[in-house]
Amino acid sequence: MSCPHVNDPSLRPPRPTQSVYREDCTQCFDSIDDPAGLDVCLSCFNGGCAGERNHSKLHNSSSSHPLVLNIKRTRKQVQRDEPPQKLTKLAIAAETEEDRYDTKTEVRCYACQLQSVDPTSGKIPEMVNGVLKAMTFARSEEVKAWEQEFTPCEHTLCLEQQDARQIPSGDLGHCSMCDLRENLWLCLECGNLGCGRAQFGGVGGNSHGLAHATQAGHGVAVKLGSITPEGNADIYCYKCDEERVDPDLAKHLAHWGINIAEREKTEKSLMEMQVEQNLKWDFSMTTEDGKELQPLFGNGLTGLKNIGNSCYLASSVQCLFSLPEFQQRYYHPNEGPPSTSAPAEDIETQLRKLADGLLSGRYSTAEMEIHANPETPEVPHQKGLSPAMFKHLIGRNHEEFSTMRQQDAFEFLLHLFKNISISNRPNPAQDPVNAFKFVMEDRLQCLTCKRVRYRTDVQDNISIPVPARRKAAFDPSKPDNERGSEYEPVSLKECLDIFTTPTQVDYNCSACGSKSFSKSFKFKTFPTNLVINPLRFAHINWVPTKLDIPLEVNDEPFDLSPYKATGLQPGEEELPEDTAAAPQFAPNEAAMAQLTGMGFPEPRCIRALHATGNADGETAMNWLFQHMEDPDIDEPLDISSLSAPSAATGGPDPEKMAMLDAMGISAPQARKALKECNGDVERAVDWVFSHPDDQGDFGDDAAATAPPGDVAASREIPGSEELPAKFELQSIVCHKGASIHAGHYVAFIRKEVPGEEGQGKQWVLFNDEKVVKGGEVEEMKRFAYVYFFRRI
Repeated sequence: MSCPHVNDPSLRPPRPTQSVYREDCTQCFDSIDDPAGLDVCLSCFNGGCAGERNHSKLHNSSSSHPLVLNIKRTRKQVQRDEPPQKLTKLAIAAETEEDRYDTKTEVRCYACQLQSVDPTSGKIPEMVNGVLKAMTFARSEEVKAWEQEFTPCEHTLCLEQQDARQIPSGDLGHCSMCDLRENLWLCLECGNLGCGRAQFGGVGGNSHGLAHATQAGHGVAVKLGSITPEGNADIYCYKCDEERVDPDLAKHLAHWGINIAEREKTEKSLMEMQVEQNLKWDFSMTTEDGKELQPLFGNGLTGLKNIGNSCYLASSVQCLFSLPEFQQRYYHPNEGPPSTSAPAEDIETQLRKLADGLLSGRYSTAEMEIHANPETPEVPHQKGLSPAMFKHLIGRNHEEFSTMRQQDAFEFLLHLFKNISISNRPNPAQDPVNAFKFVMEDRLQCLTCKRVRYRTDVQDNISIPVPARRKAAFDPSKPDNERGSEYEPVSLKECLDIFTTPTQVDYNCSACGSKSFSKSFKFKTFPTNLVINPLRFAHINWVPTKLDIPLEVNDEPFDLSPYKATGLQPGEEELPEDTAAAPQFAPNEAAMAQLTGMGFPEPRCIRALHATGNADGETAMNWLFQHMEDPDIDEPLDISSLSAPSAATGGPDPEKMAMLDAMGISAPQARKALKECNGDVERAVDWVFSHPDDQGDFGDDAAATAPPGDVAASREIPGSEELPAKFELQSIVCHKGASIHAGHYVAFIRKEVPGEEGQGKQWVLFNDEKVVKGGEVEEMKRFAYVYFFRRI
């Protein structure tokens, strides 16, 4: 039976910029490696599993797209006795997917109920060829992200090449100054071939490429082994001493007789090696006696692949989905996925997909890791899930999280909280981030007239200062494994004491005119889950430098009751409101403590927090680095001159109001947020989430539109005031490396271990796709970057 849909005029092969989901299902992690394979829709290129869940059929029901390409992939058997292929010339290609896998394809039509459409009929050949040759969604997003990293420079844009000639293939075989045949860089100006610097992973290099650039004064070189037919390559400008992009690479290579379309990538790029170098900050995967840590498999024990500096995401997500609130909200094994025409672009779908992948145990299966040495025993390990769609969606349009650079795990956690809360705005009671929210009480007292003022602020984390006290007997000349930390250990209690201790600040007293005040803040309510970020950084030459200060935290519950706020006490007199004064800006106290602890002057901190929506210290710090040269950076903030357009001048921009309304933000809140943030929509969103109890600006008709009674008092306050407030350590995100923007993140989580349920919760290490029992948790608890405590 022939299929009439094979000649449909709407069938067109995927464009280079079009996403093709041909690796895993957009609604679960079933993939082309499963027995039933993956169906790629030939109309919109959505990927749908074809097995028992059959999300492919679900997509057909909602879209009525008839044709799909079923792709099945099986791993080829490895013959261990075969010698590895020797790379003798650049033209020899590295191992490809075809070398590792057998792939079978079959076209099916849902409309005609055909399981096998003639592969030669109509437009089918060009459609199949287009899908198979297109970059996968994950790969295309990686390329886009890497391309954001690099830009051309004047030396690549204005490159002048010497007389054209074809370089003999023999001359492309080794460095012109030594016999090295790898890590070779071609000077695009004169055609000289020189070896690069020695690189991580044992790749040799004598820096003859740099020597040539210095001697000849030439700037731009390309790494031969990194060239791909798509036109990607490592380009380095020795004059800028930075990696760059050459928009005319194909032309510049053709000048030397090199056809870019015939090139095959044979070596790792600089970025690939950077990822490997980050991973060299290895967390011990062996016991004290040298044995491999026990791999774990089962429900809640599924690892995530590192898809390029993504360990910050994996460690944060593992900690969140170990909590009941996230499990109950997003894990629905007996329900179908949300109904949406674009599942890969829907945050609800991707969070449910992630929950199913991590919690179901469906993908937590053992595979055998084949060692190069046949005498080495095979090690069971997980393949891990690739969170490419989730990473793209949650990082989209963000200056940092849309890139492939290493990021700060704590900053990502706050970004994720904000996006999840925005997605739950229509039904705020379903927001799992509510379990992290609590109220901090800010107490301000004039040291002259003793009058006080109390304010409250809703938060979902605290950043606590960790005092740095160097050891008197520290010997930096000792080996790393002998000298230990340079700093004295600090207890969690001491850090919380410092966090809640009153500090002296400058403020204009509306009662007596004094400018000397004390300021402190404590917990008005306590959350179910408490996130603590210890501030172990020193600001050295305007660069935040990580300090390895041991923080003593144990597994026993600790009580936060001593840090409970008391509110206005009998005999205390409140400060009068100064209605005639200019409008005041109250900076986020936790963020202020974080910034001032890094050495930033207070006026700069206040200005940065105001400019970034008063959200968090990390965002404000990034703003500060970009505005160091502002002429008013050290002047006190005067927000009276920064107000957005008021109702008298036409009110806020209706388009911006509509954008906030689409996020579920009420008109009064949107109006006030835009006013507070000078009309900036992104900052206004942050303002709303940092001021959830502020009902907003009801305008001239406030009396008519405001609900009766005290609205703020009638709203449910986040957290609980009940005492005692005992918390137990649930999980930690750990980091190794000198900077938060390099190194490697892992997570340690307390879980029930399969087969040992009677022994209570034990520590489990999640190191990307590796999930093992135990590890160096006692040591890492002292240096963790983010602590997750749960109220008991």
